[in-house]
Amino acid sequence: MTVSVAKNGTWMTQFRCKDRTGNEVHKCKRGFASAEEAQKWEDEFIAACGCTMEMTFGEFVEIYREDVSPRIREHTMMNKEHVIRTKLLPFFGKMRMCDIESIDIIRWQNELMSTSRKNGKSYSPTYLRSVNNQLTAIINHACRYYGLHPNPSVKTMKMGAKEAKEMQFWTKDEYLRFAETMMARPPAFIAFEILYWTGLREGELLALTPSDFDFSKGKLSVTKSYQRLKGRDVITDPKTPKSVRVVKMPKFLSDEVRDYVERKKGSVGPRDRLFPVTKSTLAKEMKAGSEEAGVKRIRIHDLRHSHVSLLIDMGFSALAVADRLGQEAIDITYRYAHLFPDVQDDMAEALDGQGW
Repeated sequence: MTVSVAKNGTWMTQFRCKDRTGNEVHKCKRGFASAEEAQKWEDEFIAACGCTMEMTFGEFVEIYREDVSPRIREHTMMNKEHVIRTKLLPFFGKMRMCDIESIDIIRWQNELMSTSRKNGKSYSPTYLRSVNNQLTAIINHACRYYGLHPNPSVKTMKMGAKEAKEMQFWTKDEYLRFAETMMARPPAFIAFEILYWTGLREGELLALTPSDFDFSKGKLSVTKSYQRLKGRDVITDPKTPKSVRVVKMPKFLSDEVRDYVERKKGSVGPRDRLFPVTKSTLAKEMKAGSEEAGVKRIRIHDLRHSHVSLLIDMGFSALAVADRLGQEAIDITYRYAHLFPDVQDDMAEALDGQGW
């Protein structure tokens, strides 16, 4: 019998089992108020140790974390953990994996969609979709690698929306009005010039060093990204392998950046960050500049959308734009389809001469 009464009157459990790698584990746990409580703890430990779907969702999350954290960026894992801790565990944490049904997921979705944030507003459709995707990822992981069957998420509809209804961006005139107000602050001005005229991601910009620029050819190399994690400055690989790229700068931008780097010699080394600030610092600069210029507020990431809009308006193809931004052409076509010119009339006229 693995469960017994200790000398002090409390209950204890002592047993042996095998872990996921086949090694024998000896476990002893004391201080339970009842035999049932001790047995429940033993059953749950053995389930988690052997990764059976008798374990709770909360216990499986620990296994999921061990499996995926070595494969993804630290910042991505932190975002996952926040969603799991605040949006998934309160509802599913104590449920056994094998007991989770489609109706449970629907009830969780309904509860989250009706929840208001501290400011009284509902969660955005894109945020709801990202939360839903995290639950699906955990359940799919359990099905693919640990034998959960059937998959309770298959029969449910995803909540939220993949993309925001309206994409924000500045026209060239709006950006130039903003840029004019930033000229008195050279570091911020050069940073925003690079963001708008190259389409770099914010993290890519903040990781740039003088050695990343080849001014003789007017090119900059994107090989890394910056994140601020738990009070630490962290340099990581770019978002995707395709994000590693060389971007050709317009001559005026190359000249601006070269002059800025020249002025920084002596204080900034070849491999020091050219913009040693955080994303929040840039956000404050953008807010102040937008208000001063009298242009609508957009996010810093929307400067990337603004760059794409400008290139499409200039007649460049989705393939060319994707190559410059370090994305797949299909992503550009899907996300920015509404910005490409409608050529249906031209197509119809061209086909009109091909019939009988």
